Amino acid sequence: MSRQTLKVPDIGGAEDSEVIELCVQVGDRVELEQGLIVLESDKASMEIPADQAGVVVEILVKEGDTLVEGAAILVLETDAESNDSSTSEPVAAEAQEPAGVAPEPVAEPTVHEEELADTVVHTDAAAAVAAEVVVAVPDIGTPDPVELIEICVAVGDHVDEGDSLVVLESDKASMEIPSPQAGKVLSLTAAVGDQVAEGDKLLVLVGEAAAVTAPEPEAEPEIADATPAVEPATAPATAPKTPPINAQKERSEVAPVAPGGVYAGPAVRKLAREFGVGLEQVAGSGPRGRIVKEDLQGYVKSALAGGTQAGAGGAIPPIPEVDFAAFGEVDMQPLTKVDKLTAANMQRSWLNVPHVTQFDEADITELEAFRTQLKAEAAQREVKLTPLPFLLKACAQALRDNPRMNSSLIGDGEHIAFKDYVHIGMAVDTPAGLVVPVIRDADKKSLWELAAETAELAEKARTRKLRPLDMQGGCFSISSLGGIGGTGFTPIVNAPEVAILGVSKLAVKPVWDGEVFAPRKMLPLALSYDHRVVNGALGGKFMTELSALLADIRRLLL
Repeated sequence: MSRQTLKVPDIGGAEDSEVIELCVQVGDRVELEQGLIVLESDKASMEIPADQAGVVVEILVKEGDTLVEGAAILVLETDAESNDSSTSEPVAAEAQEPAGVAPEPVAEPTVHEEELADTVVHTDAAAAVAAEVVVAVPDIGTPDPVELIEICVAVGDHVDEGDSLVVLESDKASMEIPSPQAGKVLSLTAAVGDQVAEGDKLLVLVGEAAAVTAPEPEAEPEIADATPAVEPATAPATAPKTPPINAQKERSEVAPVAPGGVYAGPAVRKLAREFGVGLEQVAGSGPRGRIVKEDLQGYVKSALAGGTQAGAGGAIPPIPEVDFAAFGEVDMQPLTKVDKLTAANMQRSWLNVPHVTQFDEADITELEAFRTQLKAEAAQREVKLTPLPFLLKACAQALRDNPRMNSSLIGDGEHIAFKDYVHIGMAVDTPAGLVVPVIRDADKKSLWELAAETAELAEKARTRKLRPLDMQGGCFSISSLGGIGGTGFTPIVNAPEVAILGVSKLAVKPVWDGEVFAPRKMLPLALSYDHRVVNGALGGKFMTELSALLADIRRLLL
């Protein structure tokens, strides 16, 4: 036996990870890949597996400790001696050969043949193992965990390269994870409802190369009869592959909380920070008192409704519950995740941001005439030129000229961040709900580039193929109801942005030009802004400049 100190491996750059669970005790026997401890950083929870089998003789950490890569975890008494003994037996047998009758060395080539056959079989087995491909979560544009909402394959299914394997859903979008190559699904390492992040294992594929060599190991039993000592040495290395996955899942669901601590995952902790809620005030309903998102949302809902759990005076009185079925037939339908998140975000912005909405009308008669002249060229470019690219271009110029409109208030309430980029979000209505993809560097793109990109992002939004990164980093938003109707509305600021432009339906109105009334195409605009950052004078200046740019697009060249 020999003693080895197991250390924290490379954990993807995470620093100051906290030990939230010890999975073993002194005296326990652990197998290869069995979980030893669970670490939690500010982005994810991760289980540290054993890189060899043995017996735990000393644990060097405790719950609540903060570890980094290379820190010692525990001391393991390994099975090195048993491995040595298995290799020493052939040597002993070989040493006994010369002690026999001299003419008997004919048996020695047979031993070498068996060793050669054993080498060939193990080489084939290694090739088959090497052909196994572990499919992990790729770069999804966010370090935060996302929910696995659907598994598109089953164990034993054959998949081609590009076939959908699983569907992940974040707070802002759903995305399908494609297969990196053709092969057969060997095992699933994640389940529906799991929270996964970049690098987490999803499933294991057996590639086409492994499928060809898979029948070869059937010759192994014949070798095993001649050299039975080999099998006990190889069996323990392959047996624990599947059990640790199940064991890890069970531990992650029922892991105890450290005394005086809070048991909650990274996603819940992040949400609590956004809500400004101390998790020690929230009662957990998960296994062993784990706080899940529903517990946190229920706490906030109770606080807003003035419930007893929050215990805060002056809360918003709740809307009385009504039994709608008492008045007639009703059809109860659950809200989509996007709908629920939109409702929560809008309520948070409305409660935290003091809104002011300013209305105006822009004369876009000349703009529409110019757009009509470009229809033939737009058809050649296979691009649909709508008023939206003109709005994006004009807003980008107005934001550059009014930096305070292109800023955000820092959470401490004492600083403001001025942005040296102009990323503009556009609200898109989809069957799943309202999403806001972001046009990056709108001030640096031509009308044709803006037209093509808006069409592409709108199509991705409708087909639920937007990445989280596609909806992040916005400085300003545009919500257009021009294709639907209405003369005006008051859009809600999409915090932490400080302003949003609402666009209603174009109308032809008589406008006095100094001599006569002339028909002009007037576009209703509504600018909502955060009054903590933008005052009425700045809001009026921005609106006036925007209307002037839309009325005479030649100003965009100045």
